[in-house]
Amino acid sequence: MDLPMANAHRAAIRSIERVVAETAPPQDPELAHRGIAAMLRRGSVLAMTGAGISTDSGIPDYRGPHGSLRSHRPMTYQEFKYDPAARHRYWARSFVGWRRMTLSGPNEGHRLVAALQHSGALGGLVTQNVDGLHRRAGSPDVVTLHGDLGEVKCLNCGFVEPRPGLDRRLADANPGYLERISIDTDSVNPDGDVTLSPAQIAEFSMVGCLSCGSVELKPDVVYFGENVPAERKAAVRGLEERSSGLLVIGSSLAVMSGYKLVLNAVAQGKQVGIINGGPSRGDAKADWRWRARVTPALARLVAELAGPGA
Repeated sequence: MDLPMANAHRAAIRSIERVVAETAPPQDPELAHRGIAAMLRRGSVLAMTGAGISTDSGIPDYRGPHGSLRSHRPMTYQEFKYDPAARHRYWARSFVGWRRMTLSGPNEGHRLVAALQHSGALGGLVTQNVDGLHRRAGSPDVVTLHGDLGEVKCLNCGFVEPRPGLDRRLADANPGYLERISIDTDSVNPDGDVTLSPAQIAEFSMVGCLSCGSVELKPDVVYFGENVPAERKAAVRGLEERSSGLLVIGSSLAVMSGYKLVLNAVAQGKQVGIINGGPSRGDAKADWRWRARVTPALARLVAELAGPGA
């Protein structure tokens, strides 16, 4: 790994290890609730969701009280791209863990966000999650800021393959592998992998790209230390320009790609609301900070907006 890549890797590690602490005094929950409800009544609010909206679907978050970072450090882009052994380890672990991800379905929080979109209260949706659950819940025009685990891209030629197809090929190349491995289904990480022993990893056989044969395959998601693709940044900018404000749902905003939406909204003089179960990096910038469980908070908002006088 050359010096620029090594520096990028170290920066990625710092981002992973960032601790999100309290940056603003607590705000009265009822005051915050009323402020966010007023934002939504004006309509065309841009929503950005994080891992906190998917925890009720059984997908762990990174930084919550039981977040996966307490026991597992995600692989950086630099490790994945330049260390073949690390990449092989990821695919062995992901081949097992991806099944747990496919069993997860949208929860009520995802459906409530979709309802707010269809009502016009939300004018756009950006998600940091890679689980695809917003689309499955009926949300239109979702910008997946960090990509989607449902697709795999070849780092050598750029060919994109649906993940189910790759999974079938991996199963053919590894007969009996899954049956020989027993894991705790609650141990699957947000990026879809699990912990395996060195012997189990060594036993795994990787397959190549359907187009060029390279084994340099990568889930089409943005790793720590990797840039968000330019076309997604452009799509987010378009949503920001058309929005009346920003509502962050279930994110600590520890990663700059999400926190930047808060900075942009503040710079444009737009209101910012945050619904999260714990502290957020954007708290000191936000107009409304509703410290609450995500799904019940959304349910209350949807009910009020649909009620008399809405």
